[in-house]
Amino acid sequence: MKSYALWNNKGGVGKSFLCFVAASQYAANFPDSDVYVIDLCPQANVSETLLGGYSPTDPPIRKLTAMEPRATIAGYLEARLNSPFQMVGSIEAYVTRPKDFNSKIPDNLYLVSGDSLLELLSEAIRQTSQLTIPFNAWRQVIEWVKDLCEALSARSGNRDAVTFIDCNPSFAIFTQQALVAADDLIVPFTADDSSRRAIENVVALLYGAGEADIAQYARINFSKRATEEGVSTPKLHTFVSNRVTTYGEKASRAFQAVANAIGDTLDKIYKKHRSLFASPKPPLESFVEVPDYHSACIVSAVTGTPVHALKAGPHVVNGERIQVNQAPLDRYKSALSDFVNRL
Repeated sequence: MKSYALWNNKGGVGKSFLCFVAASQYAANFPDSDVYVIDLCPQANVSETLLGGYSPTDPPIRKLTAMEPRATIAGYLEARLNSPFQMVGSIEAYVTRPKDFNSKIPDNLYLVSGDSLLELLSEAIRQTSQLTIPFNAWRQVIEWVKDLCEALSARSGNRDAVTFIDCNPSFAIFTQQALVAADDLIVPFTADDSSRRAIENVVALLYGAGEADIAQYARINFSKRATEEGVSTPKLHTFVSNRVTTYGEKASRAFQAVANAIGDTLDKIYKKHRSLFASPKPPLESFVEVPDYHSACIVSAVTGTPVHALKAGPHVVNGERIQVNQAPLDRYKSALSDFVNRL
């Protein structure tokens, strides 16, 4: 099984929506594969969208959290807390088929739903990882989500499978568990300097690399311990310049200038730490630009309609008429398809 984590150390970059887009389109492109989404963000935005979009009165997640055990990632982690050093007997209770709630989602896509309980479980998970017995308690706990990915792969048997893991922006222990479970890392960003700094933090927190004033602290934490205990970390795979402001069909000069600064930062990291990257090509070869098309995003997210299946024309969302025009929708679909085709 191939697994991708979507993470940036900054919120609001469109990470959860890209996870929804990638998983849905990948599942549609490869109907003979199983596609899994593990939602490790307490806001559970990707779960909400997959399950049918915004529903203020009776959200499907409420049904999943009311089950016994909870049919969510928090339910799985609760089970692991009860028996920290032994895998659960079956994962079926934690796996949902979004198609049962949202007819627009492909049959071959499955979800381990997000859950706000994650934040409350975080400290208990962290304390469990600090136990002195067994000697490798930290490694066993940090690999709980990796264990889940392996169980999902076994669930698919001979079918090809891919997993997309949506991460919380913070570097909480459940984010660390998500990243350890991934083979490759997708980093969405927007063209602003806070995104550039957040990407520096991604590299420092995950790998202990970067400028001296950052790396000197990063090396004594997660990255150092992961190296010492033989815990794998993902490779940097794709950088998605998201919500690009365009002029005509090209990125605006102001937007491009900031994106170039981010590219320069990554190029410096690449020259010093080539082994962190999935591709032998320079980082700019791994860049994808996705233009901003706010109307399409709203319709897609609120109604749970994958972008590849979205139609141009008028849409009524919460009583408001939203027009989706064909030409910008085609450009938007093309950019997102380019992103998915790299996976």
